[in-house]
Amino acid sequence: MKFYTHKSKEFKPKTIFFAKNLIGMKKIYHLKTCTSCKRFLDKLLLPSDVVLQNVKSQPITATELDQLKALSGSYESLFSRKSKLYTEMGLKQLELTEDDYRHYILEHYTFLKRPVCVINQQIFIGPSEENLLAVRQLISSNG
Repeated sequence: MKFYTHKSKEFKPKTIFFAKNLIGMKKIYHLKTCTSCKRFLDKLLLPSDVVLQNVKSQPITATELDQLKALSGSYESLFSRKSKLYTEMGLKQLELTEDDYRHYILEHYTFLKRPVCVINQQIFIGPSEENLLAVRQLISSNG
């Protein structure tokens, strides 16, 4: 399979390549100490084939982040503005670009909006009740 870099003229196939990597994947990116993540995970009955990745002890890689972006449509959708660092670093006053969002998420785990659930080729970002119900249904139906 051909792998396209960001400098390649044909960028779209890279997104398709990433999406193919995610077929059949059941993975949840979370923070073990985050109360919202804990509540969310406690409400799911997770089968053994769901992989949990604590983003503090096992940081998200650039490849993983790019795969998540391919599903979500933007790095901004994966970026958390609730982080204390967001205010402390003065990012609230800046107009951030997609490259900036990517950079900060890779720089520090706290900038990733959590939890991020990837079930097959669908992504669910954040601990909303709607996401919880959808993830629960997909996990049980694909069980």
